[in-house]
Amino acid sequence: MTHRVPEPLGSPNSLARTASAGEDVPVQVDIDSECSADRAAIRAVVRAAFDHHESVADLVDLIRVSPEFVPELSLVARHEGKVVGHMMLSHAELVDERDDRHRVLTLSPLAVAPALQRRGIGSALVLAGLAGAEGLGEQLVLLEGSPRYYPRFGFRDCRTLRVQIDLPDWAPPEAGMAYALSAYHPAVRGRLVYPPAFAATATGRRAGRVREQGEPTMGHTATDARVCPPCPRR
Repeated sequence: MTHRVPEPLGSPNSLARTASAGEDVPVQVDIDSECSADRAAIRAVVRAAFDHHESVADLVDLIRVSPEFVPELSLVARHEGKVVGHMMLSHAELVDERDDRHRVLTLSPLAVAPALQRRGIGSALVLAGLAGAEGLGEQLVLLEGSPRYYPRFGFRDCRTLRVQIDLPDWAPPEAGMAYALSAYHPAVRGRLVYPPAFAATATGRRAGRVREQGEPTMGHTATDARVCPPCPRR
């Protein structure tokens, strides 16, 4: 049985019908937390979206069996009853200058079936994920992505919140991004440390997020937060 995502920022169903600028006409989807019956379909969608980085599907499986997995925030988008998109928010840690650890969420991976990319599904999953994180009382969502794209969802340069995400030399420093939820407290700061599931998939860890329309080829990584090679478009 699927479970509905908490809806404090608006209904996921209504969010799913909202396309971002530059996208084709959106398709109507329903967004739910995944259930066990969805897992084969999720793997198929992730493998199709990341056809050059097949280990991203392994990353999903590893996160799912790890302590960092948040069942309510592993989301599927369904179109006409079929799983056509998937996004996972899972826990990681910030380690501050006193070696104190703070639990946060990372957005990775995000995948949409190739035939339905650029139809608003990825945007809907991001928005529904943020709504779900808000409803669960989480404080902060982090990702590596385009500073030209993600601010439309409310993401901003993570350095403004005293968060460090290690990026390669060629990536702009503002590519490390953060979304502060209502429960956020300024004491939550430090360097992002990814959990072991990311390190266990050497390729998948560098390709954990689809590329947005018009944004550079950036993606999520493991503990050293490298930025990925080209990722498929949403």
